[in-house]
Amino acid sequence: MRNLKLVIAYDGTHFNGWQTQPNYRTVQEVLETAIQKITQHRPNLNASGRTDAGVHAVGQVANFYTPTRLPADRLVLAINSQLPEDVVVKSCEEVGQGFDANKDALRKLYRYVIRDNRVPDPFLRKYYATCPTRLDAAKMNRAAQVLLGRHDFHSFETEWPNRLTSVRTITHIRVNRAGDYVWLDVEADGFLYNMVRAIAGTLINIGRGFWPEEQMEQILKAEDRTVAGPTAAASGLFLMRVTYPS
Repeated sequence: MRNLKLVIAYDGTHFNGWQTQPNYRTVQEVLETAIQKITQHRPNLNASGRTDAGVHAVGQVANFYTPTRLPADRLVLAINSQLPEDVVVKSCEEVGQGFDANKDALRKLYRYVIRDNRVPDPFLRKYYATCPTRLDAAKMNRAAQVLLGRHDFHSFETEWPNRLTSVRTITHIRVNRAGDYVWLDVEADGFLYNMVRAIAGTLINIGRGFWPEEQMEQILKAEDRTVAGPTAAASGLFLMRVTYPS
């Protein structure tokens, strides 16, 4: 059995998340069905992490074991020929037998995109969250730096507790603007349920002047989800990259 690593991109709008669920359309189910048609073997895709309903991915990573002897480059074309237009395999490579897309991930980079113009963009409307108030991106960026490093992120975790610990390490966080778009990049060694969307919702409150930027430190120290901002819409969230040991 070969161990194959896939890099996958998908538009999450019409998916009920990554993980297979009865009676729902999911990325895992669609991919496994396509791969089975090509290899005549039902794989068990192991992803770097589950994305929720409506969340997009530019660089999701998954691995699976298969008896097929088809070359990796041929598999990319063959699998894509069986996939719907909202999901695509970007690359495929054979990796060592011990490679695990989930357990071996060192860091993940997420991007959250916001449009702060009341007039919607008809072409990109499915790929951002809307804020009717002009945001102060510089203020949001300064507030975000409080989260850099190793902390207990309980204040940004939905449905606590769903992990053994809420402690994570953010290695990079930044808020940028281009025209009517503001985006938050967050890279960490792991993420809690809805963590990026909760951080985004909190920063939106700060960016629109509802809270002072100094409140971010108080929210982090409180370790209480009720004091942070709302969970921002899934449409603005993208899994950009997963980093593994070289």
